Amino acid sequence: MENQTILDGLDPEVLDRMGTRRDALRKAGGLGLGLALASVPLGLAALAKGAFAQGIPANVVSVLNFALVLEELEAEFYTLGAAAPGLIPASDRTLFVTIRDHERAHVEFLRDALGSQAVAKPTFDFTAGGAFSPFTDYAQFRALAQAFEDTGVRAYKGQAGNLLVAPAILRAALTIHSVEARHASEVRRLNGNFTEQAPQKGWITLRNRGALPAATQPVYDGEENLVQAGIDISTLPGASGTLSAEAASESFDEPLTRAEVEAIVDPFIVDPAA
Repeated sequence: MENQTILDGLDPEVLDRMGTRRDALRKAGGLGLGLALASVPLGLAALAKGAFAQGIPANVVSVLNFALVLEELEAEFYTLGAAAPGLIPASDRTLFVTIRDHERAHVEFLRDALGSQAVAKPTFDFTAGGAFSPFTDYAQFRALAQAFEDTGVRAYKGQAGNLLVAPAILRAALTIHSVEARHASEVRRLNGNFTEQAPQKGWITLRNRGALPAATQPVYDGEENLVQAGIDISTLPGASGTLSAEAASESFDEPLTRAEVEAIVDPFIVDPAA
């Protein structure tokens, strides 16, 4: 089947190396950002280190630079995809060009907010060292688009608490977050025909990554959580008995920590000093 090329065309050895690297980074992230920085000297974590914008607390500047790199990654990905000859069929082109323009607007907004404290745009490698070929294989392009968008939604959610000291910035970040969620839903619905989930499903069930490569699993880890504010959602009454674990997990979306996000996107960042 044509859509299976996203799995069949990937080098297992490369994916294994990526998974091992990411696992090591996630373990390092659990010990704190300082250790993560030491482990990933050229990764995302190094980009937002030590920035101080006048009038904005240092930790808020760091979060904004963290968001900026994610937005730069998405904007570049869609810009290259839209420019790749024959990649995106006419039926889907408006969707991806619109998302590209949204991501560019996010980049410009964050750079304007940060001013001279904005980090430099990194150099990206969307093949992740040869594991992917998203600009010649449309199925892979769509799969990475889904993984990037789902990561972005969870990443913004994970940083909301760090922006409580700057309410105006938090409000702005939340306006971006909701747009990223709409992007994710649109791409997931487009990809419904090659995932293991039901067609046209715009939300995440448990930790199911569908037919995306195994290397994308950390994007969905944790989504199987059924407990919110100490309440097991799966024990609540539904239309016919208690809710299923699937329905309970779909009803709530989980955040990703900064270290988890850094580990996910690091394979796509070549040089943060570009």
